[in-house]
Amino acid sequence: MRDRHYGGYKKSRSGKKGSDQSFDDLLKEMRKGSSSDSDYRERSLKIHGLICAKCGREFTYKNRHLLTVHHKDGNHRNNPPDGSNWENLCVYCHDDEHSRDLLSDYLSDGE
Repeated sequence: MRDRHYGGYKKSRSGKKGSDQSFDDLLKEMRKGSSSDSDYRERSLKIHGLICAKCGREFTYKNRHLLTVHHKDGNHRNNPPDGSNWENLCVYCHDDEHSRDLLSDYLSDGE
């Protein structure tokens, strides 16, 4: 596949014009910067346990990937150390929670 040129610049693999960083370097940099924000999941699992706060389903170490952290105020950057903005929800309840917000917004726009 040939490289295409747009606007006089060669398009890099990262999608940015003139970037000298490789994709692996960018990925490492992104992971390094987000590690403090992403560990809130592990903290929430320790604080609230491996149980869905909505349906009560219990999880084990093997299937805990199906348990997500929901931010009660909707701000994923609001991660207090006491976990007061989090609730652990299974993927199904988490999807339902956000679907309800969308439906509510849709229905309230008609008024």
